[in-house]
Amino acid sequence: MLTLGNQVDPPTAWRSADAGKAKDWTITLSPDLVESLLGGTDEELDRAADLIASCRSALKPAREQLNSGRGFILLDRIPVERLSKQACRCVYWRIGQCLGIPIEQNIEGTMLYDVRDTGQSVGEGARFSVTSAESSFHTDAAFAEVPPEFVGLLSFCGAVSGGESQLVNAHTLHKVLIEESPEILETLYADFSFDRRGQFHPGEPELMVAPVFRWDGTELDTRYLHYYITEGHRAGEPLSDEQNTALAKLVEVVSRPEMRVTFSLQPGQMLFTNNHWILHNRTAFEDHPDLEKRRHYVRLWLKRGGE
Repeated sequence: MLTLGNQVDPPTAWRSADAGKAKDWTITLSPDLVESLLGGTDEELDRAADLIASCRSALKPAREQLNSGRGFILLDRIPVERLSKQACRCVYWRIGQCLGIPIEQNIEGTMLYDVRDTGQSVGEGARFSVTSAESSFHTDAAFAEVPPEFVGLLSFCGAVSGGESQLVNAHTLHKVLIEESPEILETLYADFSFDRRGQFHPGEPELMVAPVFRWDGTELDTRYLHYYITEGHRAGEPLSDEQNTALAKLVEVVSRPEMRVTFSLQPGQMLFTNNHWILHNRTAFEDHPDLEKRRHYVRLWLKRGGE
């Protein structure tokens, strides 16, 4: 079994103390770039290849941070106060294409996915993205055959309270586990079952079977959402004692305050993360009673490409 060794050099591996401040992971978008990305016909988002190609160089620092830096970047910002939501989605979609290639986010084929509380319950089969519950640290689409490589979030409106973004570096997590509990790594590199939240077509397996950690010799690949694992094993083979021990240690480490950075996205800001080795959490939140003022993010899933 191929595994990641013990040596990971900064800035790939970080804790909260050395991740820097918000200004260090923020790239300010020039008004000219935003205006350029508004060009063309926003109803035909895929017919702007030349426009996207002309703007891609401006986003090169963001791609570098995602691939070989901190693994996340905050882009500041789209002027949501003066643009229509459709125009904002157009700019965001094209920024995403400057960073990678958008992929579908559900079996319905949704490409731009609205993240907001719809009153559904995770306990009744909903995905965390449509609830106000804390998501817990995870990688997106842990249940998918091929998860996205980058995840984007555009903020239209925040919550009354809560709903903060928290990030943990899986390279650092892996290193702590080697230092403190090396015996559990073999278990985490072996298969677990993930509940797929109904995201499968007829004839496809109802559970995704995959390891939490995989090392391909170049990049650490992490696939994790604790609730989806426990639900997957509730529906299939029960978790073994070794698996329960390994997961409990993983939860304990990612829950340490010194492991994470925490911040709130402001309206118009965009967060992009490397979904291979950045775990993210959305804390529980209280929403606004006015429907028009409720927390609303828009998510993008991207695969690498488009260089």
